[in-house]
This record gives sequence, C-alpha cells and structure tokens, in this order.
Amino acid sequence: MRIKVGIIGGAGYTGGETLRLLLLHPNVELVFVHSKSQAGKPLYAVHNDCLGLTDLKFTDKLNANVDLLFLCLGHGEAKKWLTANSQQLKASTRIIDLSQDFRHKESNTFQKREFVYGLPELNKSVIKKAQNIANPGCFATCIQLALLPLADEHQITGEVHVSAITGSTGAGQSLSETSHFSWRQNNISPYKVFEHQHLKEINESLEQLHPSAKSNVKFVPYRGPFTRGILATVYLKLANSQQLIANSYKEFYKTSPFVHIAPFEVDVKQVVNTNNCFLSVNKIGTELAVVSAIDNLLKGAAGQAVQNMNLMFGLPETTGLKLKAVAF
Repeated sequence: MRIKVGIIGGAGYTGGETLRLLLLHPNVELVFVHSKSQAGKPLYAVHNDCLGLTDLKFTDKLNANVDLLFLCLGHGEAKKWLTANSQQLKASTRIIDLSQDFRHKESNTFQKREFVYGLPELNKSVIKKAQNIANPGCFATCIQLALLPLADEHQITGEVHVSAITGSTGAGQSLSETSHFSWRQNNISPYKVFEHQHLKEINESLEQLHPSAKSNVKFVPYRGPFTRGILATVYLKLANSQQLIANSYKEFYKTSPFVHIAPFEVDVKQVVNTNNCFLSVNKIGTELAVVSAIDNLLKGAAGQAVQNMNLMFGLPETTGLKLKAVAF
C-alpha cells in the first residue's frame, strides 16, 4: 500500500517532525509540503537534517491528488485554512489536524466533516474507521495516559493534582519572550496555572470512560530549560494496593505498543526521539503517584499523528515509528 500524503504548514516544528517521519515511512509517498513563507525553497533549506533525504521543495499550491492531509498549522489556523480551501479537496481525502481546533465535543464537526479525537489508547476502534482526526495536545496526551486506567475502573472520585514540565519546542517556532535562549536557559517558570487549554480535552476523555464523574484536575504546567520532552507527575488519593494498581495499568495497556509500565524511575531522555510513553506507578501511603514521560513533538504531536494514519489505513500502528531514544 502507498498512501499519497500532503502537509499544510510544513515549516514549523510539528510540520518538520511530520515530514521527517513520512519521508522514511515505507508506505507513504510525500506528494507536497505547503508553506507560504518558504515556497520555492528545498525542504532542507529549513529542515537542514533533510539534506540527502529528499529534493522536494516547499510549495504555496494545494495538490488535491492526495489520500491524506496533515494540517500542521497554529491553533485557529486549521479552521481558517479549511474554510478557504475545503472546496478544492476531494470528499474522500482524509485529514489529520494537529491543532486544537476540532478536539472538543462542541467543535468536532466542521463543514460536514466529523473529527474523531485521536488518542489511540482511548479510541483505537473508532480511529480505524475515521475520515478525519483531531490529534490530541502534548500535555493532554502525557497526562491522559497516566490516568486512563483509573478512569476506566471509575477510581477517580476526588481531586487529581498534576505538575508537568515541557521543553521549549512545545511553544512552537514563533518567537516570544519566554522562548528566547537567554530567558529559557537555567530557568523554570509556571504558566496558565489551573487554566491550561488542554484541561478541557483531558476532562472530556476521563468522562468518556466514567460518564458520571466530573473530573477535578488541578494542573500546574512549567516551562523547562530544555528543548523537547514532557515529564508529568500525577497524584491522587487511592485505596487500592500497589499490586492491584500495577495490574490494572498493565491490563489496560496490553494492546498499546507505545505505552510501557517502567520498573524504574522515569526520565525524559528515555523517551525523547521516540513515540513512547513511559509510566512509573507508585503507591506511597494513601497516595498514588504516576510519572509519565513523552516526547512532545512525537507522541505529543507528529508521531501520534502518524500512528493515527497507520490505524486509518489498516497498517500496523508501529509502522515507521520504531525510533531510537537519545538515551544520554
């Protein structure tokens, strides 16, 4: 099988990670990479590591002769792009959107296109039949994977506390005061305390598994002095024993090839440059602490998008995603 694919918004971090994966995917033909700002330049002029992989150039034209489009645009921009260009697309063209524009229940239908929330560990059977996917957020993915087994067993009945730190690539490629090297290096700061935009999709997923629950997640995100990766510590009161909890996590993720219950302390370098999520599950007194680590640009964005593509087209979900961690 050869899947003809196009990328809209290929000059940024998620667009670059997506095209790197697709160039090496055994079942993909990358037909075009769209960028208004870089049109006419070879991909390697922006993504230097692609030198030798392809002579493809950025274009500002839409090629409708594709099976699938990845929308790697900023939040709010995917909806604008579809509004302006959807008439040029074939009805059969599938879409994976990496923005937050279609993730929530009240916004998952647009111009007769219904978007399925693309967390494979939650919605795998629906993703396989989907025409359009709303790819989850990076913090949301990391935190949900720490909590889904508990929600599935209706164990989340009180407050859930989350402290999570992300690398600078999580803010995108556009310059801002808090993404400057001189500010970020040797520094750490919280932001959007209890108000992060990913909370909504986290709560919707937890309530999907436990409909009568009204999740109460207290989330404190941090900007970290590193480029990529997310480490989240999730903790709550729970009566079950360590063994029962560990068994629940292993059972829930037994068919999830990228989620692993680690018998050691988890850190970011174990998962950076992979599509993996490592979870450490520990009961301390009456509290359960789950540490979750992912690469924000892979399992938190482009890698998960390719995982969803594999499921949509009937491929093993690990195809093109057997990647090596940086390790040190």
